[in-house]
Amino acid sequence: MDLIPAPVSVEGPRSGGFVPDSATTLWAAPGTEGTERWLRATVGAALGLPLAPGPAGGSNAVSLRIDESMAPEAYRLDITAEWGAEIHGGSAAGVFWGAQTLRQLLGPKAFRRAPVSPGVRQEIPRQVIEDQPRFGWRGVMLDVSRHFMPKDGVLRFLDLMAAHKLNVFHFHLTDDQGWRVQIKRYPKLTEVGAWRSRTKYGHRFSDIWDEKPHGGFYTQDDIREIVAYAAERHISVVPEIDIPGHSQAAIAAYPELGNTDVVDTTALDVWDTWGVNPNVLAPTDNTLRFFEGVFEELLDLFPAATSPFIHIGGDECPKDQWKRSPAAQERIRELGLADEDELQSWFIRHFDGWLSARGRRLIGWDEILEGGLAPGAAVSSWRGYAGGIAAAKAGHDVVMCPEQQVYLDHRQSAGEDEPMPIGYVRTLQDVYRFEPVPPELTGADAAHVLGTQANVWTEVMQDRSRVDYQLFPRLCAFAEVAWSTLPESPDRDFADFERRMTAHYRRLDALGVDYRPPGGPLPWHKRPGPNGDSAVLGRPIEGSPPNV
Repeated sequence: MDLIPAPVSVEGPRSGGFVPDSATTLWAAPGTEGTERWLRATVGAALGLPLAPGPAGGSNAVSLRIDESMAPEAYRLDITAEWGAEIHGGSAAGVFWGAQTLRQLLGPKAFRRAPVSPGVRQEIPRQVIEDQPRFGWRGVMLDVSRHFMPKDGVLRFLDLMAAHKLNVFHFHLTDDQGWRVQIKRYPKLTEVGAWRSRTKYGHRFSDIWDEKPHGGFYTQDDIREIVAYAAERHISVVPEIDIPGHSQAAIAAYPELGNTDVVDTTALDVWDTWGVNPNVLAPTDNTLRFFEGVFEELLDLFPAATSPFIHIGGDECPKDQWKRSPAAQERIRELGLADEDELQSWFIRHFDGWLSARGRRLIGWDEILEGGLAPGAAVSSWRGYAGGIAAAKAGHDVVMCPEQQVYLDHRQSAGEDEPMPIGYVRTLQDVYRFEPVPPELTGADAAHVLGTQANVWTEVMQDRSRVDYQLFPRLCAFAEVAWSTLPESPDRDFADFERRMTAHYRRLDALGVDYRPPGGPLPWHKRPGPNGDSAVLGRPIEGSPPNV
């Protein structure tokens, strides 16, 4: 079997299987209509099959039904010569994941957008596949602030997630380098905050600039379309509005949001370089009311059914301006706080209460632990495992996404040809051996690990092709870690995974994914400069990453 991610069990395959043809029908029980639409529009279109509606219990059919005795995302896929393909799922999501497996069994041609060899049919051997995920949170974070990805690219990204049974899209919408979501009551957030005049090319210590203005944003209707598209694929969307740090784009649009008593915020532009920015939000009532207005519109765009979590960032918030700001120091005294860390905690707790009152849950990067964490808040543990361990032991839910293991902007090889190399070497095998639950967590503490997430920061990813290169094939390995119940890390059969990837590369080819080939980067992947210069500075870190 060449399935990715690997299923729990496969009985078979045996000879004498199912060959879909023009007479194959599609029957969908109540609750499975979304998968019915997806199969007809995607797989049917790729193979040139109408998949016309048919009766329940018909032969030569694809049948979809929900079996509530199964776990919600579990599925059972039965392939027989007599009946065709039958997918039972514990919910509509389980049926959909079973359909993703059926597509893989149909071969690479099922991943194209139109038939390339009409009349040539793929037999699916007789077999029974039973499967369910290890984790409920199988996420990918895409940073569209540093380099904007147009809406069509985001929809394609969601399709790629669905093809790998990933189900949480963390949508990093704001940062110092750009504000990417339309907020109607604050139009300057996109009129000003969505555009920067130039961009640092390479690492922040590079002396090369791309002088072309960069920007873009999603209208509110764009966001509604993205959320609906994700929901049809059983993907939750977690929008991130980064506060109180990483906020220079917002401050450039509305200078009163910054610490005006220590810096001339009217002189700030949308940031054009990378790193940790000193310009953070002022801890004023005006700032709180402003972002409550932002979140009011955001909650309408991201309904609770598809977005129960709202991410507020909370990371990399330097306290220097607050230490020098008379207004911030007065707020610390007024609230009876010990220091600036507790001031940030007050800021986070305010929005935790605000979101909780509206039926949502706050999640933030692990810095929100500093100064005390709001009781209902969840943590994205990025600086390593430590934040997640501390949060879980304190009774908080955790998503494990340590940068040392699953930041896919980190380089894939030590070779000099890797484009703009960043961070530690994280090979395909390294990602495959990543274990989301550290041994320090057992029993009830381990149950607080909601799942895991790979993060993709786009400072040096100027376009969709570069994002593809950094993601794939490593996202395939990550998807298996998140979905499949694998042995302990040292005992995982990476050779078998590589064997299955041989078939999966053909699927990625059919999807048009510009992945890193097993043999290394192709000529157009290699470390470019704006004029063919190979000396663009990256930020490679030598040695093995620490296990922190």
